[in-house]
Amino acid sequence: MFNIATLNNISPKGLIYFNDKHHITDDINEADGILVRSYKMHDMEFPPHLKAIARAGAGVNNIPLDKCSEAGIVVFNTPGANANAVKELVLAGLLLSSRRIVSALEWASTLKGQGDEVEKLIEKGKKQFVGSEIKGKTLAVIGLGAIGVMVANSASALGMKVIGYDPFISVKSALDLSRKIELTDKFDDLLSEAHYITLHVPMMDATKKMINKEKFSKMREGVKILNFARGGIVDEDALLEAIHLGIVDRYVTDFPNESLLGNDKIIPIPHLGASTPESEENCAIMAVEELSDYLENGNITNSVNYPDCTLDTCMTAGRIGVLHKNIPSIIGRVTNTMGELNINISDMNNRSKGTYAYTLVDVDTKVSDSQLDVLREVEGIIGVRVIK
Repeated sequence: MFNIATLNNISPKGLIYFNDKHHITDDINEADGILVRSYKMHDMEFPPHLKAIARAGAGVNNIPLDKCSEAGIVVFNTPGANANAVKELVLAGLLLSSRRIVSALEWASTLKGQGDEVEKLIEKGKKQFVGSEIKGKTLAVIGLGAIGVMVANSASALGMKVIGYDPFISVKSALDLSRKIELTDKFDDLLSEAHYITLHVPMMDATKKMINKEKFSKMREGVKILNFARGGIVDEDALLEAIHLGIVDRYVTDFPNESLLGNDKIIPIPHLGASTPESEENCAIMAVEELSDYLENGNITNSVNYPDCTLDTCMTAGRIGVLHKNIPSIIGRVTNTMGELNINISDMNNRSKGTYAYTLVDVDTKVSDSQLDVLREVEGIIGVRVIK
């Protein structure tokens, strides 16, 4: 039986995907796995038997990844589960940035009480809210993951010229991308061409403030920027200067803060990207499936700190999962130690991801606690567990 703790409200339609091998607990100290959404975990003390954390969403800024990696705790996220919800809000952002809808609605509400004069006042005042159409305009999509691809395809279907930029585009994303989408590796040229720029890259050291004063200077006057990725990707001081200079006509963000409020050139959306019941259900289901597969079968899919690594259903005497550093000769040390312990390997898969690696081994004999203790002493191993 695996104990599962939830640190936020997780959609019940996701939790029902746990089978009778799992028990939902309120005691974090009993947890083998944790389901989380936005709960900040950086100051938490993790129980020694915690094996995995599944984030029902894409971003993992609220989880201490380095701490988890060193402790042998696999962290999952749910890429693509909320992609459609975010895509729809991005499309709304395109229209909000173009058609002065927000200010027009606010103005129309002030006409309450004018009686029969309302229609005349509307006809007279509507000119101040003239906007532009998106058809025929150039949209730069920065980042072509699950969300970026969907945004690119949908914008193209609406008649926009779409150019995508992603030096690390996956095979799946490339296959899902419409043939109408132009790809480029010239980032600065793309910025100078675009009427609209939408950001869909993860927040990391390489992308922090990637849209900065230098990049703003490359953009055409009157560009509209949409940020439904993460706030830190845009240098906000440089953004405010670019707005003042007329370079940026509108900035639509799903991550507003104090400095971005009260500016009529900024449309602050209160982090609504994944705020749909459909999205929450999809994320919960995906997180539960990832967590269950790891706890029950040792398979890793969509981990952010350890590599994806799976084996088919185990038909042998047992299965061992080995979390370890990605260092030379460690696979040989693991297999040699198993041989010395008379553990016969029937199947094995090894994958690495940066500093860390994972080896999944099917064996023909039962493995004892004393044998596991010997394996744990091998240099570079972080954690070993018998899965079946």
